[in-house]
Amino acid sequence: MRMRKKKHAEERIAACGELLVTEPQSFSGKWREAFAARLERCVDTAALSLEIGCGKGAFILEMARREPETLFVAIECCREALLLAMEKVKDAGVPNILFLHENAADLDQIFAPEEVDRIYLNFSDPWPKARHAKRRLTAPSFLALYARILKQDGFLRQKTDNVILFESSLENYKALGWRLSDLTRDLHASPENADNIETEYEKNFSAKGFAIQAVTARKP
Repeated sequence: MRMRKKKHAEERIAACGELLVTEPQSFSGKWREAFAARLERCVDTAALSLEIGCGKGAFILEMARREPETLFVAIECCREALLLAMEKVKDAGVPNILFLHENAADLDQIFAPEEVDRIYLNFSDPWPKARHAKRRLTAPSFLALYARILKQDGFLRQKTDNVILFESSLENYKALGWRLSDLTRDLHASPENADNIETEYEKNFSAKGFAIQAVTARKP
């Protein structure tokens, strides 16, 4: 569903300008050093985590609260969702989150090889029709991209309510040699739910009885 346009969106985005990185390619290979002042730990040991498709920002905000020593980068291509997420983070006063209005296909221009520790894919667009499978964020082309920017021990964590997306994702992980763990087809009924942070979308759909599926995939 397309999000409605927000009133005074450009002015509101400008008011959150300190959170939005407008030329992210210039920070490739030096994200931690460039934004060290936002972290509570020595930059040499700080983690760098991405959420691709952050929606309204509930997940990444809570993650950043739990891990003030980690630099979080939220990527969102929907400008209206990006605005709401930035306003939420600005109001919360959490410093270790940055936002990008970018396409995931350009990640290898934004981050250097093995620069990223973790990637989160929360309720990505499922593109359920077979002819659109290449657009899914777990298609082989995207997994190859993630493998380039993730550290050798880095991982991807995926959550979705869409069975078609989840099963195709599992097939792609296995075909490309990604190592799987913490796999569940009903997250909220599993031990993995103990530390789970719900997104706005997740709360809505789980309340309607949809099972949430999740998996952790480590790069080959």
